[in-house]
Amino acid sequence: MAPTIRDIARVAGVSVATASKGLNGKGRMRPETRERIVQTAHDLGFRPNRNARSLTSGRTYTVGLLTRNGYGRFTPALLGGVEDALSADTCSLLLCDARRDAVRERHYIDALTARRVDGLIVTGRETDPAPRVGRDLPFPVVYAYTVSADPADTSVTVDDEHGGRLAVRQLTRHGCRRIAHLTGPPSYAAVRDRVTGARAALAEEGLDLPDSRVVYGPFSEEMGFTHVRHLLERDPEIDGIFCGNDQIARGAADGLAALGRRVPDDVALVGFDNWTLLAASTRPALASVDMNLYRLGRVVGETLLASIDGTVTPGITRLPCSIAVRASCPASTGDDPVWTSDAPLVPDA
Repeated sequence: MAPTIRDIARVAGVSVATASKGLNGKGRMRPETRERIVQTAHDLGFRPNRNARSLTSGRTYTVGLLTRNGYGRFTPALLGGVEDALSADTCSLLLCDARRDAVRERHYIDALTARRVDGLIVTGRETDPAPRVGRDLPFPVVYAYTVSADPADTSVTVDDEHGGRLAVRQLTRHGCRRIAHLTGPPSYAAVRDRVTGARAALAEEGLDLPDSRVVYGPFSEEMGFTHVRHLLERDPEIDGIFCGNDQIARGAADGLAALGRRVPDDVALVGFDNWTLLAASTRPALASVDMNLYRLGRVVGETLLASIDGTVTPGITRLPCSIAVRASCPASTGDDPVWTSDAPLVPDA
């Protein structure tokens, strides 16, 4: 016979009410009491009856995740963090893909409302402010990576400005003094924020990043290969390049090799995204800023659970990046990745 909450209470030496509160993270009790209850439940192989929990709590223990523009290669890390956070509350996740279709998005919102989900996570591929999914929804909403245009909503995203700072600081620590930036379209908020961060870090060193050394274009290897040649033809003294993503950096590395420039001896390179498969196959291995998307997903899941419990944190929280230091811009000898991050969480006012 499967163990019950009464069995846990008996073995742990507490009342049934205390055992229930301990398992659900509710109530005030000594940490060692809660730990004993949880450990007892684990030892007995206790599995909570979700239907019973729903009846007593008014919850369905289901959460929706709506992506507005499809799943990409960054989705698994973000989703993994969300799932791990929600698993602490034994929540199930319902995935919906609106595919940039407003009608489809409305359909999913209605369907999730009908299923009485406890909350909703909205994500997308850009950090640009986006319209909110709806008004007066019967559940809390947290925006992940993408940002709601309504400041009253709760959004958790990447601190791209901090990422730009990290990239440039790595280049200057390597000894670079004349730094250029190859990046994506300026219409993206992430692109603009990374430029801002790069310029701020250079200013701290008494250096600059003039418009003549910033090149915008598509996020592609071809862009990096072509424009690194143009940059060095105009300014052969460039000794460091911060690239807006790892694809651009991979193209730039190939372009530098074609020009007979050695990386990092002649020109050091730092990418962005830490796409490990691409970074490891670049020659030399690519130093790259990591957006810590798994961590972002965990924070989003925890934030949503707090919102479900009534603790709402409106506004935007920006999470710091880190950097994987590899041979294209080493901090010291050797190619082993070194992870660094020097900023706390940055909530917007």
